[in-house]
Amino acid sequence: MKFLLIGSGGREHALAWALAASPIVSKLYCAPGNAGIADVAECAPIPVNDLDGLVAFAKAKGIDFVVIGPEAPLVAGLWDRLEAAGIKALGPSARGAMLEGSKGFLKELCREHAIPTAGFARFQERDAALAYAAGHRHPLVIKADGLAQGKGVIVAETGAESSAAISELWSNYGPGLVIEEFLDGEEASLFVLTDGEHIIPLAGAEDHKRAFDGDRGPNTGGMGAVSPSSLLAPQVIEKALSRIVKPTIAAMAARGTPYMGVLYAGLMIRDGEPSLVEYNCRFGDPECQVLMMRLKSDLATALLAARDGEIAHLDLRWEDDVALTVVMAARGYPGNYSKGSEIRGVEDAAKIKGVQIFHAATEKRDGKLCAAGGRVLNVAALGSNVEEARSRAYEAVHRIDWPEGFCRSDIGTRALARKAR
Repeated sequence: MKFLLIGSGGREHALAWALAASPIVSKLYCAPGNAGIADVAECAPIPVNDLDGLVAFAKAKGIDFVVIGPEAPLVAGLWDRLEAAGIKALGPSARGAMLEGSKGFLKELCREHAIPTAGFARFQERDAALAYAAGHRHPLVIKADGLAQGKGVIVAETGAESSAAISELWSNYGPGLVIEEFLDGEEASLFVLTDGEHIIPLAGAEDHKRAFDGDRGPNTGGMGAVSPSSLLAPQVIEKALSRIVKPTIAAMAARGTPYMGVLYAGLMIRDGEPSLVEYNCRFGDPECQVLMMRLKSDLATALLAARDGEIAHLDLRWEDDVALTVVMAARGYPGNYSKGSEIRGVEDAAKIKGVQIFHAATEKRDGKLCAAGGRVLNVAALGSNVEEARSRAYEAVHRIDWPEGFCRSDIGTRALARKAR
């Protein structure tokens, strides 16, 4: 079968790496791809927001199945457009993707169906949001209602910080805010695959969202991940499925907008009790990288089963080993950063046992590997435990010669500290 993968980040490189190994994938294309993806797929320079161009390319190449990596084209309706053209794709539809596309929509769905989540208020007027925040106890969590590439969330400790956050998010992401009560606990990510009715859990992971060591600095798209997560004990997963995920899937079906595809539940866990922080309508980034490192089953078959309503009896197998990934980003990220700096030593780093380098924003210039974005590389490793996976990943990081880049040095230390208790 001919597959087309949409996207250009580390998530998409991990998906391309897994899809290229599938016995049912005869040809793999990626649009637009990156320098790493080009090693396993034929790349086409079509932006992810060019829905017309992507549909035309899929028709011209006789694509049998499309895997849409990023959230923006899903929210914009790429799945709907492809299916209307007679091309199978992994969803969700635009209406299903509202679970991520509008935080206000999600929070109201949770309230309607008693899904555990933080208390909230939704605003379309900035002055009303400012007045609400001024009258409530802090900390508060201020969120842009729409898509913000993982950066539209600010935890405000004081009234002054709330006011600044409201102004910043309103200016950067347009009208529409959600203000939430602050949930205390530890965060983990649970992934499921659904055909709109049946659900199969995928592996869980822990993301590291803050830019700097010690969970300091601004929120980012993610600076590292570990899978599995000790926070997601079997009983916690069962609670999350029964109280959060299954009611959501049932609610979407009851609305006439069944949700099909990958659903990522961001959870806050306290004393073994999970609450929903957010949904993403696709694989996380960089969580996808550690999930693909551990997946033993055929990814292409699993995704096709979700599209065709055949996952009820699907049995996915996972490595017992721990996977850990460290994101290397351009200095200045998630703020202003420069592009074009040369990266050396990636081939040497990839020689370490258990290591896989996933490219997130790279390009080739005159035969040189260069940075082309904010998050640039994902240095992933498998190990028998967190210590071994972490040691291998950071050994690989140290072999990469990129003075213009940086990374957190403490990915996995939360998991190690929890293990030591």
